Amino acid sequence: MYNSGTQCASLYVLCCVYISVLSPLCLSSRFISCFVSIYCSSVTCLFAFGSHSVRKLKVLLYTVFFRDGVRRIDFVLSYVDDKDGEKKQERRREFEANLEKIGLQLETEDKSDSKDQKTYFLKIHAPWDVLTTYADVLKIKVPFKLSDIPHSQDVPLEWLSHPFRLPEHIMRPQPDYFTYPFDKAKTDFFLITDKDTFFPPSTRNRIVYYILARCPYYKEGRREREKTGIKRLLSNGTYTAAFPLHDATPKCCHLLKYYGEKIGIYFAWLGFYTEMLFFAAVMGLICFTYGVLSYDDNVSSKEICDPDIGGNIVMCPLCDRKCPFWKLNSTCLSSWQSHLFDNEGTVFFAIFMGIWVTLFLEFWKRRQARLEYEWDLVDFEEEQQQLQIRPEFEIRCTNRRLNKITKEMEPYLPVTSKCARFCLSAATVIFWVTLSCVLACIIGVIAYRLAVYAAFASIIKDPLRNIQLVGRFITPQLATSVTASCINFVIIMILNFFYERVAIWITDMEIPKTHLEYENRLTMKMFLFQFVNYYSSCFYVAFFKGKFVGYPGKYSYMFGDRSSLRNEECDPGGCLIELTTQLVIVMSGKQLWGNIQEALLPLMRNWWNSRKGRHRPENHYSRWEQDHVLLNFTQLGLFYEYLEMVIQFGFITLFVASFPLAPLLALFNNILEIRVDAWKFTTQFRRPVASKARNIGAWLEILNTVAIVSVVTNAFIMAFTSDMIPRLVFLYTNGQNSSMSGYVNNSLSIYNISQIPERNMPEEKDNWFINSTDTCRYRDYRNPPGHTKQYSHTMQFWHILAAKMAFIIIMEHVVFMVKFFVAWMIPDVPSDVKARFKRERYLIQEYLHNYEVERVKLQLSASFITEPQSEMSSMTDKHEVLSECL
Repeated sequence: MYNSGTQCASLYVLCCVYISVLSPLCLSSRFISCFVSIYCSSVTCLFAFGSHSVRKLKVLLYTVFFRDGVRRIDFVLSYVDDKDGEKKQERRREFEANLEKIGLQLETEDKSDSKDQKTYFLKIHAPWDVLTTYADVLKIKVPFKLSDIPHSQDVPLEWLSHPFRLPEHIMRPQPDYFTYPFDKAKTDFFLITDKDTFFPPSTRNRIVYYILARCPYYKEGRREREKTGIKRLLSNGTYTAAFPLHDATPKCCHLLKYYGEKIGIYFAWLGFYTEMLFFAAVMGLICFTYGVLSYDDNVSSKEICDPDIGGNIVMCPLCDRKCPFWKLNSTCLSSWQSHLFDNEGTVFFAIFMGIWVTLFLEFWKRRQARLEYEWDLVDFEEEQQQLQIRPEFEIRCTNRRLNKITKEMEPYLPVTSKCARFCLSAATVIFWVTLSCVLACIIGVIAYRLAVYAAFASIIKDPLRNIQLVGRFITPQLATSVTASCINFVIIMILNFFYERVAIWITDMEIPKTHLEYENRLTMKMFLFQFVNYYSSCFYVAFFKGKFVGYPGKYSYMFGDRSSLRNEECDPGGCLIELTTQLVIVMSGKQLWGNIQEALLPLMRNWWNSRKGRHRPENHYSRWEQDHVLLNFTQLGLFYEYLEMVIQFGFITLFVASFPLAPLLALFNNILEIRVDAWKFTTQFRRPVASKARNIGAWLEILNTVAIVSVVTNAFIMAFTSDMIPRLVFLYTNGQNSSMSGYVNNSLSIYNISQIPERNMPEEKDNWFINSTDTCRYRDYRNPPGHTKQYSHTMQFWHILAAKMAFIIIMEHVVFMVKFFVAWMIPDVPSDVKARFKRERYLIQEYLHNYEVERVKLQLSASFITEPQSEMSSMTDKHEVLSECL
């Protein structure tokens, strides 16, 4: 007996050390759940040993049960005594009395047993009779027969993504059943093997929350509609929190049964998105590898770096006064870097991504349809959510009218007020997007680029100075681009703070009627703000920088000719490398900061909350106390998770032609994201109430929109940001023996230095420049000095422009045709799902018919045995029984 007790105590101590020290560092909730089961077993063993110290830990044995150790805790309410205690106590008394009338069982933990010595905990258990009653009311589907139809997976080339999947012995796949809405009068029709596990935890807490949300707290005999539901009791401070308990034991780790369909569909989408990213990442890696392998075949970079070619080409100043004349070979390194991403493979990859995004969305629709069937959401109506009015809407809307559906008086917002709020909301959105923040941010960053570029140019201008090492590897363009991208990222993070609050304020001002309407409106506003915030700098570099610079003697200025800020020019190697730099810094910075926020900040807040007011070790706390100090998982908890992934989706689709490795970075981030989210939901947040959702909602329409826009943006990037089209035009029109030799000289125009205005000339001239040349070169296709149409565009410029427009039209049409063809070829609902659905309906009819016939037979046989009747009365009874059953 002593030995067994010692072993149990050792096991308990070991598990305590793991849970308190190692579990916060573990990203997998499965590891934590396994140790929790061992932990509970050790506590049970200690309790059986019966020592005095074990009795102090008795509360740990019943972590998720009442004191009897049998009845499971389905929900917990907490409250404290305060100065307004009598009024709140009366509400609680009426509310709890009504809960007990409904059939719920309650048990209260006194404040003296809580760690802060002032919080009461009300534990709620739903017995079998209540569960079956409300399962019948809510028409919850439950299994009635094991499915006999095998189903296939929708992930294409599944064996490639197999390394990213957990083994089946860990996943423990659940049996597949045919289901039917629960009917309390036909309990023997369903597969009920164990009443304690028949309804999964998600269903149990959803039923209890349904009761709590509709239970009144007014006195008997009085009908006060507004005094109803736990939401109002939480808002007026009667209760401080309401939540189901975490119970991550191995038997409860199935995501759907633990969290419900709404969180389940998020993880299903995130997992599917990550699997599909694998194919995009592989193709992007192949294209990048092609750029590396064709490094030595880059004739243009060789000419730029050649001392006899690039070393003899004098370039015009890139800014006024501060920027000197410079030699083309000073951009040797950046031209090689640009080739890694700006090559023939990039065109193929841009087309591939246009097709990939279509396959991703179409295959997701199929997966979504499969999940709708497997999770019994086919008949789920969104109108059920639309009938749930927000408490804020009821409080702020004083006008009442008759609801045609419920036939009860309900609050409503007059049309005039609704229109006024909508106009104010639209005006506020436009103001913040165009005037208040976005333009200020863009102009600020552009002005920074122009001002700092001049400073860098004045420092990094002579490879013979003391900063030779820096000047050789960092050009003014690269230094300006990197620093501007970092500053822009900081500005983005700051603006996010304001954008979030403005979007919530605008949505609250509109007073949406239902939670679903509120979430959809907030989704559209927040994505619009984030779209402009994150992508505006990339759009500037891709489509505006270097496009409106003019030429020597007639430069374009940011605020007009009187301004000293001249529009930026692109490096002779092109603006694509700068777009790549901008994309890498913003995308990588956002993902890194997002993971830090998700993992570190909740951990620090919960650690601080758990330390405040502590009077005894953490392992002496009950499960409800441990969950009480966790962060509250709000209704918008998943909103921010979706928003983060959709913004990432925009990065890897809208500008992927400039950085083929973007899907690879996203893949690595998402593998970590899944683990961080699972760890965060199970250890840092209270367990949310399970809720249903058929799909990812408004996010699917946003993804479709981004997918369409991405085809256009990538086509324009390849045409106007990349140098691919000018190189191809030169190769097929001016090339010598199909060679790119001479392209650099052909792409640069000539300008007479003596004609450059004084304001554009550098303040001081370098020694190597004095008396060395009378002309300088600039990036454009214009006639040389002395030509009848000097400095006007050459015919080659118009040929290249026509080729760019033709490329955009051809690429868009090809990709869109393939997209529509693929969308037409791939049905949204898999054929096996349709077959399973039809067979289920057939079996339901067949089994119900057989079930009713057997019931009639049993009733008739029982009536003959208990009370013999005449033939006439027997026939009458048969008709009555049949009519009653059917």
